[in-house]
Parts: sequence; structure tokens; C-alpha cells
Amino acid sequence: MAIPLSPWPRPSLRFLPVWRRNLRVWRKLMVPSIMGNFGEPLLYLLVFGYGFGRLVGDIGELPYMVFLASGIVCSSVMFAASFEGLYSAFYRMHEQRTWSAMLNAPLNVDDIVTGEIAWAGTKGAFSGLAILVVTAVLGLTGGWLALWVLLLIPLIGLCFGAMAVLVTALSPTYDFFLYYFTLMLTPMLLISGVFFPLVELPAAVQVAAYLLPLAHAVELVRPLMLGELPAAVWLHIPVVAGYGLIAASIAILVLRRRLAA
Repeated sequence: MAIPLSPWPRPSLRFLPVWRRNLRVWRKLMVPSIMGNFGEPLLYLLVFGYGFGRLVGDIGELPYMVFLASGIVCSSVMFAASFEGLYSAFYRMHEQRTWSAMLNAPLNVDDIVTGEIAWAGTKGAFSGLAILVVTAVLGLTGGWLALWVLLLIPLIGLCFGAMAVLVTALSPTYDFFLYYFTLMLTPMLLISGVFFPLVELPAAVQVAAYLLPLAHAVELVRPLMLGELPAAVWLHIPVVAGYGLIAASIAILVLRRRLAA
């Protein structure tokens, strides 16, 4: 088993075969996987947008459906990347023991973890892209600036994929993931401006929201989907990228110990 001598994570391009292996497996189940990642966000968009939107009316000058669409793009990326980085990655690590087999190849832990994070980010990007296409077809985007969202979706996916793989690195069983969903993902979904404006929340909750990456992702994506340039890009992108880099680095270090045991 090749364990890097460096005390710091040192991934290399050898992560690409790991990513490609997961892609080839996914292609065999591509249709049900796409339906799963596509169905729930679309349900949120249509049910909340048309149903709840009739009660809410407009938010500022925006129809609620338009406001909601950008939030659903971000949340769909978050959940798709998280599911892949949690359940699928844990299965490959613990049940299938794919990672242990990979360590007999010219790969080390850093490469495997980087490949898993890259794949989780890719799955998140697939989901976000599907919802973005739907919003464009429904006329919920505001112009060509929305194309810049195509560059942000992979970054958001990598962020939440890395966070999920870190949780997987610490998890003894599948049950542990419930804590992450209950204490992290669900509160983040509710307070990060996906369903209603952050300014309507108490100041303390707004501060808590901006300490988490989803609020920053929404602040980047929503203006672009409305045909506007986002403000404070210098803040939002480093927060999203920083969460991903820190989570990935810690996950690598934890898994070096776990897989060496």
C-alpha cells in the first residue's frame, strides 16, 4: 500500500483513473441515477414555485418561481454531490473494499480520495446542469450571463463533495450520515436563501448562514441567473473553494490513517 511520506496532502493526476472508473460504473445505471437526481429538485421547483408561490406572490420585483429557481440549482448540486460522497463512497470504501484493491495499483490514498471528490463533484454538476436546463426552458433565467453558472456548478459540487467525503472518512457506519443531514445539510438548506431572502431572517441567523458555503453559492448563482453580475465575488468564491480545499485536505489525512489500519 503506497502511503505518501509527506505530512501534507499531495494529490496527482493519478486521480483521473479513479474518477473514470466511477464514471464507467455510473454509465451502467445512468438512466435511474439521472431520474433520481433530477426528480426531487424538479419537484421542489414545481411544487414550491407554483404552489407556494401563489401564496407568496413576488419577492421584491421577482416572481417567486424565478427567485426559487436559482436556489434549487444550488441545493440540487449540494445534495447530489453529498449523496455520492457519502453513501456511494462509503460503500466503495467499507463494503465493496474497492479502495483497498486500488491501493495495490500505482495509486495512493491521496489519489483515491481526490478521485472520489472529483466524481462526487461531477455528479453534483450533472444534477445542477439538469435543473439549469429546465429553468431555462421554463423561461426562469434572465439572459446570457446565466451561462457563467456552468462554471460555478462544478466548483459548488467539488465543495460539497469534499465535505461529504470528509464525513465518510469519519463515519463508522451508514447511520452516522443522519447526523450530517440533520445537523448540517438540512439547516443549511433552510437558512441559506434557497426558499426565501436571507434579509428576512434574524441577524444572528444571517451570520450563521454566511458562515456556511451554500449561502455564498446562492449569492453567486442567483444574480447570474437574473442577468446581473454578483456582488462580493471576492468573498463568495473563496469561501466555497476554501470549504472544499480544507475538507479535502482533512479527508485525505484522516483516510491515510484509516486505510493504513
